[in-house]
Amino acid sequence: MASTTNPPVTRLCTHTLTSLHYRDADLVEDLMGQRTFTEVMLMQILGRTPRPVDLRITDVVLIVLMEHGLTPSAIATRLIYMSAPENLQGAVSAGLLAVGSSFVGTMENCSRLLDRITAAADPAAEAMAIAREHKATKSAMPGFGHHLHKPVDPRAYKLLELGRAEGELAGDKIRALETLSKAVDEVAGRPITINATGAVAALLGEIGVPTNVMRGFAVISRAAGLVAHIVEEQQSPSGRFIWDTVEHAIPYVGEGGKA
Repeated sequence: MASTTNPPVTRLCTHTLTSLHYRDADLVEDLMGQRTFTEVMLMQILGRTPRPVDLRITDVVLIVLMEHGLTPSAIATRLIYMSAPENLQGAVSAGLLAVGSSFVGTMENCSRLLDRITAAADPAAEAMAIAREHKATKSAMPGFGHHLHKPVDPRAYKLLELGRAEGELAGDKIRALETLSKAVDEVAGRPITINATGAVAALLGEIGVPTNVMRGFAVISRAAGLVAHIVEEQQSPSGRFIWDTVEHAIPYVGEGGKA
């Protein structure tokens, strides 16, 4: 129950009979035709006017996260759309449910580690401790490794190259990721690629996106990619093929159906 002495408020939107405001900006006069979607999105999420560097970093991150082929999220969207083609938003939302700690949304997990490193008195020692913790528990290191891209994830290194070129960025998160990468390689005894979500964690951190908000950027980006998968499903359906493939590839081994 909300407190009557300190009631909740919103700063995101208000309206009158003749106007509508996003935060303090007039939607019709200040934003429509004046600002891009990315500008307004960052204004709403971060609560400040985005700098040009914020827009450049956000745009490249959104592009990188939008698509990666027939991943679990895309397969889920295609199968749900096949089942309920009248419900496009249901199919997209099904795919978005796969944005989590294993796929697409792992930048949040990595960012927590970067936060630990940047807050530590000895960043290198903290990075080494993190690497050893993950090896001891045999758990995957968020932001590192990729089953398709070897020896490096080209997206990650392009992202970091673009981030380093931005003189307005402090570079703390990028340096933390580099420090963690050295520790990961040392503990593993071989090079382990930084993957795209690791680089995304560093870059979003550089522009001030809080760790617990980062996965939202993956949701925004992947939603666009999933709409594209629905368009392709409309033009060249694969849902039934995926279903048939799974049905034939996974045999039944129980006692049912035996004479």
